[in-house]
Amino acid sequence: MSYSAPPNWQDEPELLDLAGAPVPHYGTGSLADLLPTLAAGQGVPGLTAGIPELTPADRNCVFLVDGMGWEQIKAHPDEAPYLTSLLASSRGGTGRPITSGFPATTATSLASVGTGLPPARHGLPGYAVRNPASGELMNQLRWQPWTPPQAWQPYPTVFRLADAAGVHTAQVSAPAFQSTPLTKIALSGGTFHGRMTGEERMDLAAIQLAAGERSLVYTYYSELDGAGHRHGVNSDAWRGQLMYVDRLVQRLAEQLPPRAALYVTADHGMVDVPFDEDARIDFDEDWELGAGVALLGGEGRARHVYAVPGAEADVLTVWREVLGDRFWVASREEALDLGWFGAPGECDERVLGRIGDVIAAAQADVAITASRNEPNESALVGMHGSMTAAEQLVPLLEVRT
Repeated sequence: MSYSAPPNWQDEPELLDLAGAPVPHYGTGSLADLLPTLAAGQGVPGLTAGIPELTPADRNCVFLVDGMGWEQIKAHPDEAPYLTSLLASSRGGTGRPITSGFPATTATSLASVGTGLPPARHGLPGYAVRNPASGELMNQLRWQPWTPPQAWQPYPTVFRLADAAGVHTAQVSAPAFQSTPLTKIALSGGTFHGRMTGEERMDLAAIQLAAGERSLVYTYYSELDGAGHRHGVNSDAWRGQLMYVDRLVQRLAEQLPPRAALYVTADHGMVDVPFDEDARIDFDEDWELGAGVALLGGEGRARHVYAVPGAEADVLTVWREVLGDRFWVASREEALDLGWFGAPGECDERVLGRIGDVIAAAQADVAITASRNEPNESALVGMHGSMTAAEQLVPLLEVRT
């Protein structure tokens, strides 16, 4: 009796094509293009309207909901009836989303929003990245270890440029965010108003919007993202938060002053990663992935891998062989040339060493965890960071008066 091998038993998994990765739409339709477009329409000098579908308004308000991706709104019409009714208004009435930028994570996206620059320019290219001056990992969301903010991100924010041009500029957010380094380098300019509840923020944002003949107001809500991380985007807790956000958006929209435009957007979407060995690859327990690696940065779905000097090529080869069928695995040079962090050729010199020697961006519902070094992050249900539609596409819903 002869043995018949199963078909393709010797075939290696097919590597994902790097050229097929859905690169963010820097310069034409990303988060980094939003505030420059709005401020340019208000006559602020030195800025360009990067999202051509938007019509200028005298008073602009941006409401950023942390973790509320385009795909998640579309999947929950019952929980978000008002947001769903606005889907056709997105991106200037085209009914299309914009992209967050890579990685699709809060620190990177908020810096892109506030500075109007892609990650390759503003220099916050991930959740945790190497500080070339110290060789340590720097968590850019928590700003640990301490690093001088203005040296890390030296460009002026769009809010500062608008304020200098005579536009009434304000941020309305939770009081705890007022003095954080991330706020200082990404969202400062004009006045900051701290309010605890979502309703208070909506009401004050409307008041601030009406306070100037030309106004640029930013407000923010973070709890939807927290519910997704803790419980997942398919949880009752997340759906309850989305229902609350839906009411907040309608509350703000109904208070808009004349000649105003409200834009509802997000910093990223989210995916739920299953709790099994195939979906959660534990770097701390995988000797093969750890060989030649000096530091593991980024986060589960968008990793920066810093190699021991001289081991860069070997690390790239191994990571591609082990993960290349589920992750887009690129060298720093490849990622920059492909436009992952900004247009090719526009990376600031000070930013180069912050980007990994190898970058791994998840395509499947998987993550590279680190159970010992990152126990809290490794326990999250919902994750984000990569370039999939669920993470990368964000709304740009619009209400005008």
